[in-house]
Amino acid sequence: MEQQLQNELGNIVIAKDVISKIAGLAAMECYGLVGMSSQKMQDGLAGLLGKEKLNRGVEININEDQVLIDLYIVVEYGVNISEVANNVIDKVQYTLEEYTGTEVSKINIHVQGVRVDETG
Repeated sequence: MEQQLQNELGNIVIAKDVISKIAGLAAMECYGLVGMSSQKMQDGLAGLLGKEKLNRGVEININEDQVLIDLYIVVEYGVNISEVANNVIDKVQYTLEEYTGTEVSKINIHVQGVRVDETG
């Protein structure tokens, strides 16, 4: 199912893949977030997704005019997880509403892992 918007000139249809890609890119801009993780536990907790596969760490559900988003993330060791999660929620909601005109009803954050900096 896609997100459908209407204006005086016609209909706008936005594919779920587009919404999930924008959500993933917006999340990656947040401090303390190391990357997106796969939704499937068997894919491994440590497996970070590259930019071309960010949408695998995002699940979009659309019911009528409501958009529900689940984000699967990996955070940096030593950061306040709830602060990072709240920043991700704010950034993703703002970005999606600004870029697509989609009203986001709920964003759930699933912290799939913590990455320790191996250089320090």
